[in-house]
Amino acid sequence: MARIGILTGGGDCPGLNPVIRAAVKKGSLEGYEFTGIKNGWKGLIENDTMPLGLGAISGILPKGGTILGTSRTNPYKKEGDLQKVKDNFKKMALDALIAVGGEDTLGVAAKLIKDGITNIVGVPKTIDNDLSCTDYTFGFDTAINTAMECLDRLHTTAESHHRIIVAELMGRHAGWIAVEAGIAGGADVILIPEVAIDMDEVCNTIKKRHARGKTFSIVVVAEGAQFKDKSLVTQEEKLDSFGHVRLGGIGEILGQEIEKRTGFETRVSVLGHIQRGGSPTAFDRVLGTRFGVKAVELIKNKKFGQMVALSGNKIIDVSLQEAVKSLKTVDSDLYDIAKVFFG
Repeated sequence: MARIGILTGGGDCPGLNPVIRAAVKKGSLEGYEFTGIKNGWKGLIENDTMPLGLGAISGILPKGGTILGTSRTNPYKKEGDLQKVKDNFKKMALDALIAVGGEDTLGVAAKLIKDGITNIVGVPKTIDNDLSCTDYTFGFDTAINTAMECLDRLHTTAESHHRIIVAELMGRHAGWIAVEAGIAGGADVILIPEVAIDMDEVCNTIKKRHARGKTFSIVVVAEGAQFKDKSLVTQEEKLDSFGHVRLGGIGEILGQEIEKRTGFETRVSVLGHIQRGGSPTAFDRVLGTRFGVKAVELIKNKKFGQMVALSGNKIIDVSLQEAVKSLKTVDSDLYDIAKVFFG
């Protein structure tokens, strides 16, 4: 009987549990046994596992987060960890591994395939929707719906108090959440990592809006956006195990600059991990389920080194190496649509 390991790495998001549930359910029909690897790649380094039978997946479909836990551990960061991964893969007697994660988790999977652990398939997960070769990643739909609801609420208080409200949303390298939630939530300005922030342009947009009688504005900014003016710094120098700076703080700087330059009272709201939490939407439950089933089918057909993906409304498989080669950034056509509503 084949034994399949499954892990969830990187930032948590709604839809992970539906993937786990679908993979185990489909795998049980094929006669496979599952080992749950705890806390992403850390669990494979430390040989930390849990039984993953039908009982373990009962009732997890609507739950956010992941029953397996997660971490941002990089087995290529510390000397000796890669060998531990290889040794524990053998100790667990795994015939295959399903790695569920974003650019960092799947980037590790792609490296491991080159380093000898070839029986891996990937499942794309990120609320940022920035993985290549798939139209959507699960978690994104829930994140933008959550952000949209928050923007709806910010509108009412901004209008009541005649304020500018800056809403800082997630998005390290790509502004998909900011753009789609901003469009859906009626934002008056949307700022993303793909386009450097011109403070004069932002403030002029707000001033023109107020000049025609509007007494409030909603400004949406992705956490990874950058200013044209390099004297405005938002990132810490400390890096995580994957070489990323810790983001956060751009909303406060943006808010201070807007108030200073326009004279309009400005407040800042950082949505943060609210975007990651809570129960997945129907779209993410269905997409996660389809991805989980497809991952097991790839293993059954020995199509290792592949990642499941959404193309149109079809679930396909693509090269894992290709999928992590570059990030998918915001389509300029979509951002042009968003700009129609600026001001």
